[in-house]
Amino acid sequence: MDYDVIILGGGIVGCAVSYELSKYNLNIALIEKDYDIADDVALINSSIVYDGLECEDTLLAKLELIGNKLIPGLASKFNICFKKKGYLLVANNRESEKRLTEIYCTALKRGIKNIHLLNPKEIYKVEPGLNENIRKAIYSENTGIISPYDLAISYGEIAFDNGVNFKLGEEVLDIENISKGFKVITNKNKFTCNMVLNTTPRENYSIDSQNKINKDRKYLKYFLIDKNTKKDYRNIISTVEENCGKMFLMPTSQDGLLIGIKDNKKISYEGALQKIKGFIKDISEQDIESSYDSLFYNDSLIIDDSLIDKGYIKVIGKHYGQITMTPVIANIVCETIVNNLNCVLKKDFVDRRREFYRFRDLSNDDRKKIIRLNKSYGRIICYCGKITEGEIIDAIRRPLGARTVEGIKRRTGAGFGNCMGSQCLCKITSILSREINKDMIYIVKDSKNSNIVKGRIKEFNEM
Repeated sequence: MDYDVIILGGGIVGCAVSYELSKYNLNIALIEKDYDIADDVALINSSIVYDGLECEDTLLAKLELIGNKLIPGLASKFNICFKKKGYLLVANNRESEKRLTEIYCTALKRGIKNIHLLNPKEIYKVEPGLNENIRKAIYSENTGIISPYDLAISYGEIAFDNGVNFKLGEEVLDIENISKGFKVITNKNKFTCNMVLNTTPRENYSIDSQNKINKDRKYLKYFLIDKNTKKDYRNIISTVEENCGKMFLMPTSQDGLLIGIKDNKKISYEGALQKIKGFIKDISEQDIESSYDSLFYNDSLIIDDSLIDKGYIKVIGKHYGQITMTPVIANIVCETIVNNLNCVLKKDFVDRRREFYRFRDLSNDDRKKIIRLNKSYGRIICYCGKITEGEIIDAIRRPLGARTVEGIKRRTGAGFGNCMGSQCLCKITSILSREINKDMIYIVKDSKNSNIVKGRIKEFNEM
């Protein structure tokens, strides 16, 4: 056998399971079709850590509640940003007020603690910036925000350092049963293994049976509010869902504000802005730094171990609370695989991420020390985010280093600023080209056929 376990898919679930399995004496490979891991994570640099309050499915609510307790410890261990934030679920009419009371009663039955039902006077003490038509709210003390990409990349880097073999840019074409274990066929190789964890199921694999899941996909529009506008919101705020419409506001990990609107159909920029003005005081178009369109996922999430006797497990579905649930899902899947393979813990497992620097967060004295050690940390590449050449080089040279412009952007934040990369894109592309020793025309934004430079008119050494 080439491997004991092959994990298909380098999303956050695949990376989390690879981390948990790397604690054991197993030979593990992870296969990902894209050039980078965690491409299933939204580009937005903050995600809500839920507590199961709003989740309609009782089992998924339980996973959220357990994950809510695990994530602060993981963030501390991995040295990534996690901020504790209250969650305010508000109702602004009689129907939504009735629904809010039902949610509160269900949450109490589920054993969710530290939640409170507030009247209007109490609501405006918690968040004075809300418009004055709020009738009732639930306030939860359990929630927070985390950078989902930092969590995923931390899982991946530690797994890599502990021996997991990451095969990026390989697409799985088929999974076949053999006399003992499986044959996994990609566009580049053929591998054999004892067990397969599939986090990206397809219906045309030889081993696969069709799983029916309840798919619930809606449209999302995000607005990132300029942090210099001084809009002071201390909590995550959300409206009770009505006719598939919902609005939420959350502070970001970089002290900005993110406002999202969910609906059954695509929302125009102007229509979304009008809805926001009815929800929050003093928001104008001048406050908006950028906007993004995305999808809201509320599928059923299934861990399918019906073929565990043959050594095959699937994780199916996408859910808005998946970041919160991931540590729990990883533990469940890991326990199933470990029991099936009867393996033991490693004695030399290293449970920490390699050190890195965020230049903008350091004191001037610390900055001077680092620059004396490495002068590239003294050259600012992204002026909006105060991100240095040293940070970009580190993002490329680290385990599972960035091989795309998007990979650098997600790891460092370069290009997320007010100018949206207009000042630093060329510099980032040049650094990436130099570090991976590829011609500029082969550097891509995030995937195949997304080349930054389509071709040359004349040959230059620099762009």
